[in-house]
Amino acid sequence: MPWGVVIAFAALMAITTGCRQSLGLFVRPLAATGVGIAAVSFALAAGQFFWGACQPAFGILADRIGSYRVIVLGGVLMAAGFALVPWLTSVSGLFLTLGVLSAIGGGAGSFAIVIGAVARRVPGAHQTMASAYVNAGASLGQFIIAPAAQLVMGIAGWPAAMWMLAAAATSTIAIARPAARPAITETAAAPLARVPIRDLMRPAFRDRSYRCLHIGFFACGFHVAFLVTHLPGEIVVCGLPASAAGVAIGLIGLANVVGTLGFGWLALRLRLKSLLVALYFARVLAIGCYLLAPKTLFTLYVFSGALGLAWLPTVPLTAGLVAKLFGPRHLATLFGLTVMSHQVGGFFGAWLGGVAVARTGNYHWMWLLDMILATMAALVHLPVRELPLAPRAAVSTPAI
Repeated sequence: MPWGVVIAFAALMAITTGCRQSLGLFVRPLAATGVGIAAVSFALAAGQFFWGACQPAFGILADRIGSYRVIVLGGVLMAAGFALVPWLTSVSGLFLTLGVLSAIGGGAGSFAIVIGAVARRVPGAHQTMASAYVNAGASLGQFIIAPAAQLVMGIAGWPAAMWMLAAAATSTIAIARPAARPAITETAAAPLARVPIRDLMRPAFRDRSYRCLHIGFFACGFHVAFLVTHLPGEIVVCGLPASAAGVAIGLIGLANVVGTLGFGWLALRLRLKSLLVALYFARVLAIGCYLLAPKTLFTLYVFSGALGLAWLPTVPLTAGLVAKLFGPRHLATLFGLTVMSHQVGGFFGAWLGGVAVARTGNYHWMWLLDMILATMAALVHLPVRELPLAPRAAVSTPAI
């Protein structure tokens, strides 16, 4: 396994994901500027949508001009979006900065692009495990950046914390250099003819298994976006200290490192769809136990750790299934479309969480809806057709 490439992409994901997953810490400070919690939630929900919606387009662009240029563009947009937030705290300003600029920038350096780049630079037998390492890096970033952002917020205020995120986003430009190296497919074969994107999408969406992956990832996006946006608010609603939010988000990230690497190891031995079924049912169990338990710091931290184990191992497992169905050559595009479904779910999770707390003062019905969707996600993976990983020859399909 080319460890230099894997480590660099893991560090890249640590920054882009860690910054995005820390934005829930800013919901109440931004709401206190006068825009209200529902408006802030809508801006972050729009960010969830645009982050996902742009990834298929960036996947196509990465196939054409290379992953490195796409990631550099993303780093610039993400840094600009974060840096402008303190000066643009109106509803339209937050929509532009957090909903569009930083979200699109984060999408250019996120799962679909990075995992697609990894798949084209790592031999087939190691692709799922390499994706797991990269995904673990994303969670490690959440573990580091969320508590750091809250610390800076407590010392110097939320604008300084937002500028810290902007500085971190800028560093992705240097970290992404391995993405400029030729991919295996580019060194092993001559340039390939282009084929329209519709000719790639038609057979994919005719495949029932691919459609099932979209449905399951929609539920996953709802779950993740709701929690990362509103867990700090849930902590306040429960009467716990607001400072616990950074620790809880960090614990989710740390536990997800263990969960991602563990499920990556299991993916070499068990069926990917079976692991996804187990993950989604684990989320249902964790939320059910949390709702029944007394709301103390201890139960919050145990809940965060349990959620973290099942947090985002879904990403390399779902990407692995897409690669098994269609091969890794166009993984950035086809998995990018799946991520878009994930973020449509993310839009509703982030937005409806704000609507719920504004109207009822708590998140109770959102937790119940989250459990229903997680159960649906578990069941919809049962009929997924899991094939052996496509042989290397299949990688030489026409480029987009």
